[in-house]
Amino acid sequence: MLNIKKDFPVLVNNPDLIYLDSCASSLKPKVVIDKIDEYYNKYGVNVNRGVYALSYHATEEYEQTREVVAKFINAKSKEIVFTRGASSALNLVASSYGMANITEGDEIIVSELEHHSNVMPWQMVAKAKKAVLKYVPLSSEGKITVDAFKQVLTNKTKVVALTYVSNVMGYITPIEEIIKLAHSVGAIVIVDAAQAVPHMKIDVKALDADFLAFSAHKMLGPTGLGVLYGKYKLLQNMDPIEFGGDMNDFVDLYDSHFKDAPHKFETGTPPIAEVIAFKEAIKYLEDLTFDEIHAHQEVLVKHLMSELEKIKGVKVYNKTATTGVVAFNIHDAHPHDVSTMFDEEHVCLRAGHHCAQLITRWLEVPGTLRACVYIYNTLEDVDKFIEVVKKAAEYFEEW
Repeated sequence: MLNIKKDFPVLVNNPDLIYLDSCASSLKPKVVIDKIDEYYNKYGVNVNRGVYALSYHATEEYEQTREVVAKFINAKSKEIVFTRGASSALNLVASSYGMANITEGDEIIVSELEHHSNVMPWQMVAKAKKAVLKYVPLSSEGKITVDAFKQVLTNKTKVVALTYVSNVMGYITPIEEIIKLAHSVGAIVIVDAAQAVPHMKIDVKALDADFLAFSAHKMLGPTGLGVLYGKYKLLQNMDPIEFGGDMNDFVDLYDSHFKDAPHKFETGTPPIAEVIAFKEAIKYLEDLTFDEIHAHQEVLVKHLMSELEKIKGVKVYNKTATTGVVAFNIHDAHPHDVSTMFDEEHVCLRAGHHCAQLITRWLEVPGTLRACVYIYNTLEDVDKFIEVVKKAAEYFEEW
């Protein structure tokens, strides 16, 4: 079992805190925070513009992160676009590739498991282009299956946009098989990997994903930073959706010429400190290894699920999930009411629809409580969480 709480200043400064909201945003290890401080204290200048030593150093650090990210997911550095977050990355694909390539009658496949940022952009594209938005039928457990995907795939399918790991149910989508099927009819696939990348090794070449998006802040990195991977040929043929400084080669009175990908998608001053520090988060995860991360989470989830099953009035919606996400409710109480009891006991977890109202509606509940265990959580954390669940179950049984 991992024992790394000392590496996370928030946990050091709040020793009574039980943090179970890593699906929303992970805590940051000291090495990441120190790298941000290093940038601002030692060379806090802009990138790609200055012809002086400090700017050169900042640019070098910035581009090193692009190389680290590319290696991390087995891509080329020119296939890595830095964005404001996974939502921004997914919106970029829809607004650029989608608006340029979808025509009337084309079909776009999504699912009810999607985060809003992987549904709403395609709703807008479908409306604007008079395309057809189709949903993969979910299994009785709320999973995407290959057989169900085959039911909605046709020769009219042009785009498939699916989550790799649901942020509510925690299930892993059989995305590799789905990509193969989608490619067989000429469709491209966008993978929302925001909840997958923190927990498993991703190889975009093995997956053959066309686009893949994730966020830094869910995998120990800074906030305000996301990554869009795209096959280079696709990125090169896409137009940027934002225009301004540093994304152009030259600007005339009536026309402009853009830089090659990825830089044509990165206009203005980027989140420099955040990008530079992100490579430290990746290095931290790689030093732990994903095998060790998976083994650690497996023990925690198994213990958590086992204890929850013993408590009267608790309903778990994803008993077979393996990625550290546990969605549940207590009696018929609204999750917002229940969550206040957890907060009083210094247990942080999420309550509501988690920016995924479609799956909440599918579950026929107003929302869920969501506990997410991650690398810095311990069996003691789980036991404390279970204690509060028992208290809440007793209290709300009387309502």
